[in-house]
Amino acid sequence: MRTIWILTKKELRGYFDSLIAYVMIILFLGFSGFFTWLYGSDIFFLGQASLRTFFGIAYWTLFFFIPALTMRSLSEEKRSGAIELLLTKPISDWQLIWGKFLANFLIIVIALALTFPYVITLANIGNLDGGAVFLGYAGLLLMSAAYIGIGIFTSSISQNQIVAFLFALFIGLFFHVIFGVLASASTGWLGGLFNYLDLSVHFESISRGVLDTKDVIYFLSIMFTGLYLSVISLAKRNLN
Repeated sequence: MRTIWILTKKELRGYFDSLIAYVMIILFLGFSGFFTWLYGSDIFFLGQASLRTFFGIAYWTLFFFIPALTMRSLSEEKRSGAIELLLTKPISDWQLIWGKFLANFLIIVIALALTFPYVITLANIGNLDGGAVFLGYAGLLLMSAAYIGIGIFTSSISQNQIVAFLFALFIGLFFHVIFGVLASASTGWLGGLFNYLDLSVHFESISRGVLDTKDVIYFLSIMFTGLYLSVISLAKRNLN
């Protein structure tokens, strides 16, 4: 665990030293804040003390921002050859992948933590449902973990950051939109399968204030699958 934390701190330092983390956090806060409070928001017009508008905006904002954040996780190091030097040190492929994952996840945690003033503001406006707010943030974190797993995987199979970004978006699009469309157009067990694969179904269930084990398992399964495939990708490099 100490090795993973060292790798995580190294990765975080790289994000902040290169200003990537600052840019991504500022853009996230700018987009989410603008669309939550100023454009198309129902918070003031309906007078409801609810963060559902923010969760809906963040649901889409993070969908685009996470691939942009993760695209350099392994692509740049593979392109420069730095990963070969890194893996000559006494660390395992799993430790490297977990270090990358935690660094990206912590940036998302920081970005979401900086939206806490939204909670304070709405709590002063009206009777805010604390449980729904907590689970809404939990849903965003679980979704982020899933997409970070996908992003690290696509970064592990390409030396080009743009390719990794586009491939992560392509895969994420199936979970974000396409499976939902297929579910509405299908019936029987196939429709049920597509409905289960539809990420929005699980996110909306949690953001409504209902924490179901199957929803948590769904997000963690995507995350672990992405990380596992990343390790396999690194292992193939060792065999070549």
